[in-house]
Amino acid sequence: MSSQIRKRKLPHVLRRGMFCAAAAVGAWSVGVVGTGPVAFAAEDVRSKQWYLDAMKAEEIWKSSDGEGIKVAVIDTGVNSSTPSLKGQVLKGVDATGAAGEATDDYDGHGTTMSELIAGTGRGGGLRGLAPQAKIIPIRIATTPFADEHKVDPSDKSIAIRAAAESDARILSISSGSEFMDAKEAEAVKYAESKGKLIFAAVGNTGSEANKPGYPASYPEVVGVAASTPQGGIAKYSQHGGVVDLAAPGNEIPRWCDATFKSYCDGDGGTSAATAIASASAALIWSANPDWTANQVLRVMFESAGKGKDGNKKGLSNFYGHGVVRPGAHINRGLGKPGDPNVSPLTNKTTGGSSASPAASAPAASQPPKSEPSKAPAVASSSEKSEDGGGLGLVLGGVGVVVLLAGGGFLMARRRRGA
Repeated sequence: MSSQIRKRKLPHVLRRGMFCAAAAVGAWSVGVVGTGPVAFAAEDVRSKQWYLDAMKAEEIWKSSDGEGIKVAVIDTGVNSSTPSLKGQVLKGVDATGAAGEATDDYDGHGTTMSELIAGTGRGGGLRGLAPQAKIIPIRIATTPFADEHKVDPSDKSIAIRAAAESDARILSISSGSEFMDAKEAEAVKYAESKGKLIFAAVGNTGSEANKPGYPASYPEVVGVAASTPQGGIAKYSQHGGVVDLAAPGNEIPRWCDATFKSYCDGDGGTSAATAIASASAALIWSANPDWTANQVLRVMFESAGKGKDGNKKGLSNFYGHGVVRPGAHINRGLGKPGDPNVSPLTNKTTGGSSASPAASAPAASQPPKSEPSKAPAVASSSEKSEDGGGLGLVLGGVGVVVLLAGGGFLMARRRRGA
């Protein structure tokens, strides 16, 4: 890897910040792009998951299926009762402060993201790329939800800290904001110090404002762009230094809404891409359980498929290091793990060890004394899956929602080039 430093640019998000009077609410458009949604029966959904065939998922699953890996889905909640998620969802946290410990999905987005990661495909539902991984739902608020409920303005940072304290090795965040939030930034640093691997959507305004966004722009976060079935990058996918990897995002089904009666056609956007990138990491980590987050990510960078923009060396503003290809490592051995303690994002030594999720972080990285109560306990390795009704936590399609917690100032993210 070279020592080139690049500024990361990112997308914006959609939830109104309680501390920023001028915070505009910008949507990433996580749903259908350019066309209205078309509902169809659950039995048809697997045939529409084109990327599983393209990635040769069946071959990958012979060697690794995500077993032993937990993924924290920070979103609109998760419906643990869908056929595809029964037995896959662990105890989670409601970071909104609006409904106690409930992690019911009030939108359908979080459930879609969870199924894309760890769905079993039972009942004709979505099959996850890492079908034996487990989901820890951590619910945050979208703008419509915040308009109807009294929510904690720091829910995003609370959610990230809760995930950092959990047994999840991977944090999947399919939302974002154009405003940098100091509390959120500190929470991200804390999660990194605990050995977590963090993925976030870069946003869906690439053909419009294409403004930098967070959390994808933080140096410790992997920004994910959306690729198409043809191998290109979706026009709506935001681009610039914020992009570290790309993953399938176009033509991916999703739950139409929180009734969970049917799936809809459309584009999953950078939301779906983030879930699929997170699942790719789960596959690699499951195959190499003693690795750290740095090693998993380095292998993802080195084994990624290069983009079609002619950039064969270094980072692409559209693909980052390339399109995720977990099979390239799992089945062909591409990519070397390298130094377990050095981040391939920043080229700096990181605290904590992702190989042992419960490992304590250095004292200097522990949350301030005023924060512990803000990070509710979530599922530990001894927790059992919840098959009951809780609906989940993400938002769906090409219209992602994010919160703007305190601080309406922008901060350019810098990352080390490859």
